[in-house]
Amino acid sequence: MKNRRKTPLDSIKFDAESCSNDARLKILHDLPFFKGLTREDIINIHSFFKETHYNKEETIYFSGEESTQLCIIAAGSVKLIKHSYEGQDTLIDILKQGEFFGTLDILGQPVYQETAETQTNACIMKIDSRQFRAVLQKYPLAAINLIDIISERLKSANEMKKQLSVQNVEQRIAFTLLKLADKAGQQKDLGLLIQFPLSRNDLAGMTGTTTETASRIMSHFQKKGIIKTGRQWVAITNRKQLEQLSGYKS
Repeated sequence: MKNRRKTPLDSIKFDAESCSNDARLKILHDLPFFKGLTREDIINIHSFFKETHYNKEETIYFSGEESTQLCIIAAGSVKLIKHSYEGQDTLIDILKQGEFFGTLDILGQPVYQETAETQTNACIMKIDSRQFRAVLQKYPLAAINLIDIISERLKSANEMKKQLSVQNVEQRIAFTLLKLADKAGQQKDLGLLIQFPLSRNDLAGMTGTTTETASRIMSHFQKKGIIKTGRQWVAITNRKQLEQLSGYKS
C-alpha cells in the first residue's frame, strides 16, 4: 500500500487553545478597528463578541441574506464566493486568521454581497449591528479607525479591479499568487509557501479563467522554476520573475 502524499502546509489544530480567551483578545488587539485602544478597552470590547466553531466547508452566511454580523477569524480560513445569475460560483478571496469579513446594515450594506464558507475548521468571532454601534459610541477612536479602514478597502478593491481588468490570464494568476503570498506566505525550505489550501479551481475562480487554463499556466510556471506546487499547495521559488510577469508591486 502506497503512503499518502503529505502536504507541506502547517496543520491547523483545534484544541482548547485555538479559540481561547487569550487568543481572542490578541486577535482583537491586532485588528485595525481597535488600533490605539488600551488592553482594558479590548477586554471590555471582547464582551460584545460571541464565538462560533465551524467545521470545514460549512456556510457562515449566504449572499443576499440580511447583513447582521461582522465576523473575525480567530482560527482557520474562510472563502468568500460570488454567485452569478447563471449559477456559476466565483471565488473572490481567501481570508486567514485575524482578518474580518461580513458587514452590518449600519455600514450601508443591507445584505451580504457574497457567500462566506469555511475552507478549514474555523473559530469565528461575531458582533451584530446593535453591539457594534455600542462599541463605536463608547470608543470614538474605533469609529475613526473604521472610516480609515473602509476608505482603504475601497481604494484597494478599485486598484485590484483595474489591475486585473488589463492583464492577460498568465499575468492575473501571477498577480494573484503574489497577493496571496503577501497575505499568508511563510518562508520554507521549498520556497515562500502560501499557508492555506489552494486548488486549481480556487485559483481559476479568483482570476476569471477555467480550471484547465489555470492548471496549464501553473504547470508552465513550475517548469520554469518559478513555483513548486502539489495537491492544494503552492510555494513561490522565484518571486522576482513572478513579479516581472505580473507587474505586481508589494
